[in-house]
Amino acid sequence: MTTPAPTESCAPSRGCCGHQVRFDGASPAYRRVLVAVIALNLGGFFAVAAGGLMQGSAALAANAMDFLADSATYAISLWAIGKSVRVRSGAAVFKSASLLVMAVTILGYAVWRAVTGQPPEGAVITGLGLVGFAANLVAALLLVRFREGDANVRSVWLCTRNDLIHSLGVAAAGGLVWLTGSRWPDLLAGLLLGGVFLQSAISILLQARAESRAATSAARTL
Repeated sequence: MTTPAPTESCAPSRGCCGHQVRFDGASPAYRRVLVAVIALNLGGFFAVAAGGLMQGSAALAANAMDFLADSATYAISLWAIGKSVRVRSGAAVFKSASLLVMAVTILGYAVWRAVTGQPPEGAVITGLGLVGFAANLVAALLLVRFREGDANVRSVWLCTRNDLIHSLGVAAAGGLVWLTGSRWPDLLAGLLLGGVFLQSAISILLQARAESRAATSAARTL
C-alpha cells in the first residue's frame, strides 16, 4: 500500500487545517526588495527635502518627511522579519505611532505656513513631485506581489501605495500654485497628505492590535 502524498493544506504557507497563514515577509526575495525600496526612499528624501527647504513648500515638506519616515519604517519591517508575532505587532504599532506624529507635524507646518508663508515656486513643486512619483512607482512595482501579509508587510505596501497618491497630489498642487499665484493649493495639499498619514496610522494600528490579540488567544489555548 503506497503512502499518500502530502496534501496542499499542509504546505508551509498554509495552516495544518488548510487555513491561509499571513505572509510575514520571511523570504530572501522580500528582503532584497525591502533593501532596494529603502534606498529609493532615502534618495527621494534628499532630493525633495532640498527643494522643500528652498521653497518653503508645505506639500514638499510633507513629501520629504514621507520619504524619510518610509525609510525608517521599512528598515523596522526588515528587522522584524522572522520575529515572533508579538514583536512584529509591536513594530507595526511603533510605525503607526510614527505616522501619527508625522501627520500632526505636517498639519502643524501647513497651518504655520498659512499664517507666515509666501507662495512657493509652482514649477519646482511640480517637478519634484514628479521625481517623487517616479521613485514611488518603481518601489510599488517591486512590492506589488508582496501587498498581502501581516501588519508589517501590509504597512509597507500601504505606505508605498499612498506615496504614489501623495506625489501626484504634490505635482498637481505645484501646477495650481503656478496657475493661480496663490500659496493655498500647496497648503491644502500638505493638509490632505497629513490626513492620509493619519488614516494609514489608524489602519495599521487596528490590524496590529487584532493580530496581537489573536496570537495571545492562540497561546492561551495551547
